[in-house]
Amino acid sequence: MAATLSPEDVARFRRDGVVFPLRAMEPAEAADRLARLEAIEAARFGRLPPALALKPHLLIPWLWDLVHDPRVLDPVEAVLGPDILCWASSFFNKQPGTPDHVPWHQDATYWGLARPDALTAWIAFTPSVAENGCMRVVPGSHRTALPHGDSGDRSNMLLGREEILVEVDEADAVDVVLAPGEMSLHHLLTVHGSRPNGSAMRRVGFAVRYIAGDLKQTGDVRGSATLVRGRDHGTFDLERAPEGEFEPTALAEHRQVLRRFMGLVTSEIRQSRPSPGTDGVPE
Repeated sequence: MAATLSPEDVARFRRDGVVFPLRAMEPAEAADRLARLEAIEAARFGRLPPALALKPHLLIPWLWDLVHDPRVLDPVEAVLGPDILCWASSFFNKQPGTPDHVPWHQDATYWGLARPDALTAWIAFTPSVAENGCMRVVPGSHRTALPHGDSGDRSNMLLGREEILVEVDEADAVDVVLAPGEMSLHHLLTVHGSRPNGSAMRRVGFAVRYIAGDLKQTGDVRGSATLVRGRDHGTFDLERAPEGEFEPTALAEHRQVLRRFMGLVTSEIRQSRPSPGTDGVPE
């Protein structure tokens, strides 16, 4: 499937809450970016620390370029319109034979956005298949926000360890199979998750959270975001491009951005989680 969405693709996204596969970069480019990531990890005891794995496009120029790549943004614009912000980005890395997984959830749960004009572009750096725990989605599940709670599971890869508090019929789910360099787009309310990696092959995906440019953050915390296309509506403080990999000024600004980001997410989690003595279901 070509990167630019046809009217039929857009209609499918509106109906199913997901569209894939889309070509974000060529396989050779994906291999090059994976090699660059592995070099960064090798210099940091074999892994990218959590504090650097969230919004890493503010620290790594080639990731900044990727979130601005027209091959990614053209299909995003077909859904969100001409003014686009990158609200966040993060790596989802599953090593072979580990219990790491993502339970059924909706991305919007702790985003604190005024309305659901947002999506995730999930870009595969490696093959993402059923055997190594590819993303799975429930088509058509994006029309209703569902209650979430803390799974209490340390192998839950989500920031808030959240999971949906209603039963999901596995028979309704489809595997989002992607080759290196391909991506999927899913609505921020689409129910999705992924199983552990039971293969001998690593699975690496780069999730980029895009929102409509005029969206506002709810609550008292003013968020920051990266303007990637169109005009600034003044609803977020704009983030700056890094001048080099993990450059000191970028690192200092990134720490401030993450402090604000975690404050926002923590506030959303606190408001949604039940108090002791309740029935366990957030309102």
